[in-house]
Amino acid sequence: RGVAGGRGVGLVWFRSDLRAHDHEALARAQEECAAVVPVFVFNPADFGAADATGLDKTGPYRAKFLLECVADLRDQLRRKGSELVVRVGAPEQVFEELVKLTGATACYTHQEATREEVQMERKVEEAMKASGAEMKQFWGSTLYHLEDLPFDLEAMPTTYGGFRERVHDVKIRPTIDLPDQLKGLPAACNLDCGEMPTLEELGVSTFHGAQGQARAQTHSQGELRGGEEEALQRLRAFVAETRARPPTGAGRRAAPAPSGSARGSSHKAKAGSAGANFSCKISPWLAMGCLSPRRMYQELLQQSNGEKGKAGHAGDTGINWLVFELLWRDFFRFITRKYGAGSGVASNPMQTPALG
Repeated sequence: RGVAGGRGVGLVWFRSDLRAHDHEALARAQEECAAVVPVFVFNPADFGAADATGLDKTGPYRAKFLLECVADLRDQLRRKGSELVVRVGAPEQVFEELVKLTGATACYTHQEATREEVQMERKVEEAMKASGAEMKQFWGSTLYHLEDLPFDLEAMPTTYGGFRERVHDVKIRPTIDLPDQLKGLPAACNLDCGEMPTLEELGVSTFHGAQGQARAQTHSQGELRGGEEEALQRLRAFVAETRARPPTGAGRRAAPAPSGSARGSSHKAKAGSAGANFSCKISPWLAMGCLSPRRMYQELLQQSNGEKGKAGHAGDTGINWLVFELLWRDFFRFITRKYGAGSGVASNPMQTPALG
């Protein structure tokens, strides 16, 4: 495809941000580059046996869901005039090769939180520098932006209550708009976009035997299909449900009553249950980044009578409870970044588990 405007070629490394909305890395590449190459890399190190136990690092259900998410992302980008380059291999080697093939001058990506993810970012950044290109990193996995926190990450409260109190008055950034038509791949390099791998090619243990097939069928009937399109459909359905439910307690803060408290009506309890229940149901798509927390908040806020731009000031139709769940997610993402990333931010003898 021909391209116009901007300068040079930019690579966009998709990871746990498999969406074409509210994506700062993609948006910035569109602004700064003449041609943009979106990339997803299936790293063999993320599959197969994790350790001496022989357990798969990525099980068949999660791997299948991931494949669906990546395939849907490719569809979303194609609808906008772009494409997704898919590769299987070590990311640092893949990007070194792509720089040579495309003449890219920069790689745009969102930062992650856990130790392995940050280590991989460093490897790719080193490969980019060795190839004469730069790495541009952004933050896009939480409701509150990392740069907007009212404290340095080293001084982050270690309890959820302390965190919630400190961020209560922080403004939530608006979602980032992307153009309907994205810049295409560089026309001159005739880049092979690659095929989607199968579970077997990724080394994932598939659904063997009658018991395995039965579990796969049960999983399929649960309608857990990966991808941005499915995530947005589920979000719209929840918004329609909350719109139909009359609000109670407008203006109260997002957090529900403490566990075991009898405060609140049965209607309020049902609303809270709906919000918490939806947060559980939508969590697989949040973990893969098919849906951004800010997009969720923005869609839900439009249906509330609350104060725009602040979490916790919406009518109590289940939205407050959902924001409450998103704040818990933010807390764990930031605490993982502080202690578990191995990024030099802080150190902790405990190993913080990866969180979606």
